Amino acid sequence: CVNSTLVSALEKGFRTTSSAEKAGRLQEEEPKGMPERFLFECAIKLSMKPLTSATAAVLFHRFYRESDESEYDPYMIASSCLYLAGKIKDDPVKIRDVINVAHSTINRGAQPLELGDEYWSMRDTIVQAELFITRILKFDLTTVHPHKYMLHYMKSLQDWFGVKEWNALPVAKTAASFLQDFHHSAKILDHKPDHVAVSCLALAFQAYGVQVPLTDDVDETTAWYNI
Repeated sequence: CVNSTLVSALEKGFRTTSSAEKAGRLQEEEPKGMPERFLFECAIKLSMKPLTSATAAVLFHRFYRESDESEYDPYMIASSCLYLAGKIKDDPVKIRDVINVAHSTINRGAQPLELGDEYWSMRDTIVQAELFITRILKFDLTTVHPHKYMLHYMKSLQDWFGVKEWNALPVAKTAASFLQDFHHSAKILDHKPDHVAVSCLALAFQAYGVQVPLTDDVDETTAWYNI
């Protein structure tokens, strides 16, 4: 049974008093995917590494696979996932920074919170939510990311293209962007990480009309995506 105080805090989230009055209407009008955009925007403002923000996104999606989306404020959960991911990936951020970045991102133009009741309430909620998320995920916080596969594939492709030609192509940067963008969707949980990495690279090749050399001359066992 979840502590009722925690549920109440998670339902309220980072909304100010004035915005809380409109919370129901805002939730109905809010475009799908906004909490995920919020998560990545906060990660950038916090100077988190891409792998850390990806970890936070995976935790976020996994949590809502096990929970009712309408029961907990997604922005508070996203903030807690960022804080937790920083610990998991040894890329820690101060909880005060998480609170102020999240608060200012939700309430555009707002000043950083002073060390008052509102700040301490949010701090306690993030800490409790961190433990709650861990419990919901059955203490399994391991994530096999597509990123490591993508790095291996890029090394293989560099050998196929040659260092000079590969470095001149925008494929690597574009594929990495596709991979990060895919973490906005819960479908990232539905596919094997190596398949996701290959798909992002293949999409980048298609976007620029680039074909991998000797593709027609090799079989499946010797292709660049077999490592």
